[in-house]
Amino acid sequence: MDKNIQNDIKNIVDQNDVVLFMKGTKEQPQCGFSNAVVNTLSFMNVEYKDVNVLETDELREGIKEFTDWPTIPQLYVKGEFIGGCDIVLEMHKNGELEEVFKSKNITLS
Repeated sequence: MDKNIQNDIKNIVDQNDVVLFMKGTKEQPQCGFSNAVVNTLSFMNVEYKDVNVLETDELREGIKEFTDWPTIPQLYVKGEFIGGCDIVLEMHKNGELEEVFKSKNITLS
């Protein structure tokens, strides 16, 4: 495991209230799962930092090791790993995602 990439990921997660590690960018998602999460966050009017894991192999593999979670996208809120696409969509559908944002004082505009 590359310590530098792990530190970089931790810094990104710590310094941003909401972070989505995804394939592509929020303007141009590069996979359907990333696109689905982008659409959900956009629908909820959540401001977030997008991190394109396709930029380097170290980042793409590093984020999987960071959470011990095999898939991308990965959503973090105030340093807490929320989940991937299926979990985020399910939480949005049943109202849990909005509760997470509210409980962590994330403004939904």
